[in-house]
Amino acid sequence: MPRPSLYAAFMTQSIQIIGGGLAGSEAAWQAAEAGIPVTLHEMRPKTATFAHQSGDLAEMVCSNSFRSDDNEQNAVGLLHWEMRAAGSLIMEMADTHRIPAGGALAVDREAFAAGVTERLHAHPLVTIVEDEVNALPDTGPAIIATGPLTSEGLAAAIATEAGQESLAFFDAIAPIVHADTIDMSKAWMQSRYDKGETEEERTAYLNCPMTKDQYEGFIDALLAADKTEFREGETAGYFDGCLPIEVMAERGRETLRFGPMKPVGLTNPHQPDVKAYAVVQLRRDNKLGTLFNIVGFQTKMKYGAQTAVFKSIPGLEYASFARLGGIHRNTFINSPTLLDHEMRLRSKPHLRFAGQITGVEGYVESASMGLLAGRLATAEIKGETLPPVPETTAIGALITHITGGAEAKTFQPMNVNFGLFPPIDLKGGRRNRKERYKGYTDRAKVDWRAWLDA
Repeated sequence: MPRPSLYAAFMTQSIQIIGGGLAGSEAAWQAAEAGIPVTLHEMRPKTATFAHQSGDLAEMVCSNSFRSDDNEQNAVGLLHWEMRAAGSLIMEMADTHRIPAGGALAVDREAFAAGVTERLHAHPLVTIVEDEVNALPDTGPAIIATGPLTSEGLAAAIATEAGQESLAFFDAIAPIVHADTIDMSKAWMQSRYDKGETEEERTAYLNCPMTKDQYEGFIDALLAADKTEFREGETAGYFDGCLPIEVMAERGRETLRFGPMKPVGLTNPHQPDVKAYAVVQLRRDNKLGTLFNIVGFQTKMKYGAQTAVFKSIPGLEYASFARLGGIHRNTFINSPTLLDHEMRLRSKPHLRFAGQITGVEGYVESASMGLLAGRLATAEIKGETLPPVPETTAIGALITHITGGAEAKTFQPMNVNFGLFPPIDLKGGRRNRKERYKGYTDRAKVDWRAWLDA
């Protein structure tokens, strides 16, 4: 409970948030909705990045998917549920600008970012400043939510304060194709296994089939293509959940056919009796259905090579690309050694970190850490003490992982998954996976509601 004698003084404080991505935007919303003034610093559009295309807040650069929305059998779907229950702006805008994607939550990325930007600009307690911050704030409270593309100046300041260089990995983005340049005499619309409750959802993906010879030729071209190489002295690993397709192909010629190009659960209406050897899927990227991104086709090929290789895919021979793929360096800190359980920098506890820079991977995971950081900073200003987030919840499992659950020496970015949750004791002994996952989500919902009520 607030301490009445100090409450008025606390309420004169405001929170500085550096970074207007998904995490920073969510942190700002949570604090402002709780009555705390916020100054949100975002360097775009004055200072551009390789990956961003606009100056909007919460711009999605790699994909337009929040992944599965199933909150009973999927950990990220549970994370969606927890954020919605906490009044998340990111989830509200995702639901508002949702587009068909089978069982996944995909959004019209431009409308989504514009919606987040409009809501934050309109909030009376949010001030948005377009500037680049190159130093850590001397006073707080403040939240660093600059994401994987943290500017060089601020990254250097973080590294100096941490006493070590920030960890890093390389991330890649997939190309986007203009829908009206796809040859629909070869391609067709179908979600895998016809998944979805409506016809629109069951036809949310565009499929391009390959014969064995076409697949082998594609792999040959992929392996031989010119690629972006690391600069001298630049070393980092890839995040396994977002590997460039060339790296996957280098691991084995069949890797892609058992990954993003798997042909299962699909029937080609042009040749219903012929089973495709491999299938390239494209997912709608905007509500109009005029743009499609190639699913799982993150790449580090140079632009000229991309055009040649991707146009070898049946149905994409005459494709026009709204955006080609690319690779960029992602920065994150060694959170298990640097952050306490309230996301504060141990050496400067007036600073909190949130989002992908903390070592979570994925849009929703990043936004959820912003949600939590915003609530923790708000409680501190109000003189309240929030109970620890139960590690049985999706958000609790993530914060536990990054602030001590993971091994610091081998710390790498992590998506939310049930492997981060404490084991569940199901009556009757060992149950199948479906029952176990339902047990995890049922327990998490009860515990998350209790935490919110507290």
